[in-house]
Amino acid sequence: MSALLWALLALPLGAGTLLCLGGRRCNACAPVAAPAVGAATLALAVVAAVARPQASAPLFAGIRAGLRVDGLSAVMVVTVAAVTTAVLVFSVREAGPDENRGRYFGLLLLFAAAMLVTVTATTLALLLMAWEVMGAASWALIGYRWRQPGRARAADTAFLTTRAADLGLYLAAGAAMAGGVGSLRLDALPQADGVWLHLTGAGVVLAALGKSAQLPFSFWLSRAMEGPSPVSALLHSATMVAAGAYLLLRLPPLLTATHWAGPLVAWSGALTALLLGAVAVAQRDVKQLLAASTSAQVGFMVLAAGSGGVAAGTVQLVAHAAVKSGLFLAAGIWLTALRTRQLTALRGAARRWPSVGAAFAAGALALAGLPPLSLWAAKDQVLGAARADDPALYAIALAASALAAVYSVKALWYVTRPLPREPNASDAGYAVERPGHRQRPARSALLPLWALACAGAVLGVLVLPGPADWLSALLGTGDRPPLHPWEAVVSAAVALGAAGAAWTWLPHVARSGRAASRPPPGVRWAERWLGLDRAAHVLLVRPVMALARSLATFDDRVVDGAVRQLGRGGLALARLARRTDDGGLDAAVSAVAAGARRLGSWARRPQTGLLHQYYAQAVVGFAALTLLVLLVR
Repeated sequence: MSALLWALLALPLGAGTLLCLGGRRCNACAPVAAPAVGAATLALAVVAAVARPQASAPLFAGIRAGLRVDGLSAVMVVTVAAVTTAVLVFSVREAGPDENRGRYFGLLLLFAAAMLVTVTATTLALLLMAWEVMGAASWALIGYRWRQPGRARAADTAFLTTRAADLGLYLAAGAAMAGGVGSLRLDALPQADGVWLHLTGAGVVLAALGKSAQLPFSFWLSRAMEGPSPVSALLHSATMVAAGAYLLLRLPPLLTATHWAGPLVAWSGALTALLLGAVAVAQRDVKQLLAASTSAQVGFMVLAAGSGGVAAGTVQLVAHAAVKSGLFLAAGIWLTALRTRQLTALRGAARRWPSVGAAFAAGALALAGLPPLSLWAAKDQVLGAARADDPALYAIALAASALAAVYSVKALWYVTRPLPREPNASDAGYAVERPGHRQRPARSALLPLWALACAGAVLGVLVLPGPADWLSALLGTGDRPPLHPWEAVVSAAVALGAAGAAWTWLPHVARSGRAASRPPPGVRWAERWLGLDRAAHVLLVRPVMALARSLATFDDRVVDGAVRQLGRGGLALARLARRTDDGGLDAAVSAVAAGARRLGSWARRPQTGLLHQYYAQAVVGFAALTLLVLLVR
């Protein structure tokens, strides 16, 4: 049975690695091979969800790498594989023949494989490895077209922000080890002792909030919009952004054991849903609107996790994955055809391409939380869990659901407006028609788009009494909290009222927007994602850079300077030694040698080879010796 689980993970991982290594050499086969691998992975995921396999292997001394498909993993593996397959099929026409298709499809498969390992890992060490691979793959995918200005910097911002939050998992792993959880099993984390339990919980919450773009980390999702639209569809729906929410839904016992983590998570999710909903309402760029709405919608999942509504958060995650990936794919078709992301420039897009427009409308209405579509039902369960936990959370979540209706209707209103008879490029950024503009979408792109739209519309059945009981039993959450009919009525009334008000209010806003060149300060603040990016630069990036410059100066002038002065001192000492050697020792040796040569020269002078001179020298020597004897005696 474990072979099934290994195959589920090894298939996308191996194929993705081969395509990445092949690069442009796989340009011809990648658009065929990658969707086929995605479909095979989806089939394996369905079988694994039924069979529930598990496996383990030795990792470190005393720690095993565990994998298991339990109830929550069964839902997640099918969701991840289904969305990945849809995105791969859609991407067949996304990457041009002049691009590196092998790398593009390979990275998508690696990204999905890392998420599959994340949702099936039973130990923190293995989950951390997959977490890191997912972050690296997202960096490469966001910066896939890195030669275009700004894309590489956007990928760096997204990667560094999530990477900073990821350090929480290292903190959690270290604290769990110190607290006596030697195996690092996820279900054993609440057994950490004393203060280590709280550090473990803090690390997990930090990593989850950062990965899921919750406050105050939300701004990285805005920069991630520089990636291709299929990447956004995958990243925002079933993989990276959903990973943090999944981790919190996986670890409610840890949140409960700390006593403070659950309320913190719930309030973070509720405030993110509300404030990022306002950010989405203020956007004039369709991708930025969808990105902000992702943070807000994931906020409902985080709220459910903090409130103990695991089943509610799971339904919200699955329904949102289908809805949001469909919306991004539809927007991607229009962006490719019109070469613009401005909402005003997308006027008439839904009328020009009715099939895409209908799918986008289905997704937008579901995202608005209108009955009887999926996110209305899923959100009702989240609201019920929040009300049971804290009425204040319920009130905030209800206000956030009203904002969800407003930003969804805003996107839908613009794309369904008639195209102006004489578009003027200087008037609020209307797209300018050119030969070759407004291309017809490929049929291969429509199939996954409609599959996701249909799934996003009907997945609300999971909250009906029969399927909801089945889901609660599957997740092992026990009896689901009762959902009062009045809660559904209030939620529907709020969503319908907000949607109707927005539909009536938007023509006035559009006219005033063209008349006013500069929106009010509050709108500009929301449009700039609450200034979080700037705040991060002021509070973190600039101090860190200033500290780095100070340390560089200290290194240059003190550490490196001391080394340089030491070198100069050694050089001066060497020169002194050379002078001492040259002028002292060498001179003395030279003088001795010169004296020896001179003595030798003197000694050679008597050696003339003439016999009469030898006799004369002997006579002189004998006379001198005789004189010396006479004088001494």
